[in-house]
Amino acid sequence: MNRKKLSRLFPLFMVLVIFLSGCVRRTANGKPYGWVYDNLAVPTQHLLFWLSQQLGNNLGWAIILITFIVRLILMPVMINQSRKSTIQQEKMASIQPYMAEIQKRSKEAKTQDEQMEANQEMMALYKDNNISMTGGIGCLPLLVQMPIFAALYAAIQYSPELSSSYFMGINLGNKSFALTALTFVIYAAQGYMSMIGLSPEQKKQMQSMLLISPIMTAGITYVSPAGLGLYFFVGGIFACLQTLVIIFMRPRIKKKVAADLEEHPIKAPVRKTKPVTNDGEVENKQAIMHNNNRQRNAGKQRHHNNE
Repeated sequence: MNRKKLSRLFPLFMVLVIFLSGCVRRTANGKPYGWVYDNLAVPTQHLLFWLSQQLGNNLGWAIILITFIVRLILMPVMINQSRKSTIQQEKMASIQPYMAEIQKRSKEAKTQDEQMEANQEMMALYKDNNISMTGGIGCLPLLVQMPIFAALYAAIQYSPELSSSYFMGINLGNKSFALTALTFVIYAAQGYMSMIGLSPEQKKQMQSMLLISPIMTAGITYVSPAGLGLYFFVGGIFACLQTLVIIFMRPRIKKKVAADLEEHPIKAPVRKTKPVTNDGEVENKQAIMHNNNRQRNAGKQRHHNNE
């Protein structure tokens, strides 16, 4: 996942946390109510209590089991998206020289037209070579987990039984620095693993992933109840397993991309206009002014002859 994508997802997560913390209201007697509580939190509470009874009255294991089921269902979708993202990374590496040249001209652009032309060339480079501007990353797995996130948050936050439960000495209803630290470590490990097999240039571009993703997830874990932090931590373990699968798939993906590039070589961007020197610009302007003067003089002469 690139930096721009993460910068869009982080506000989404924070808005979600703020929204969930205020969407469940309480009566004068302190009883929670609202759509999220009635339709998400209450059913989740019943499910957690039932699972905990099957697992020795341990709500922590119930949360882990729910996380396991959710991530197991999402695993094929997430692996498929990771595979597509890896293909896009390999294609991006192949057009890097052209990108560097366009980016250089974009920075050196002196007019808005030159800037626009460089941007259009960049878009054409992506489009002509069938490369996604988003890197092949989708938000479907995240969107699917949103209701689960909301349900667990409200169920743990507004249930006295859940908020007073302990797992491995951790109060599931309170913030947990230990779970925050573990979540940071597991996602940092996942970020490090995702760079295995990449070229030095690709590693340089993805270095920000080593900190941005773990900090973002750990921050959400810290401001949430530990029961929800447990969900994120177990999800991080699945993310590592998913990354291992992609590591084993990467050599085959590279061969496939190389074969595709041999069959369909990179289409270099075509510049719409040629650079013009300062002298050329002056000469061109003078020629245009001279032509305009000739047209005006010819018009005056025709008007005089008609008279």
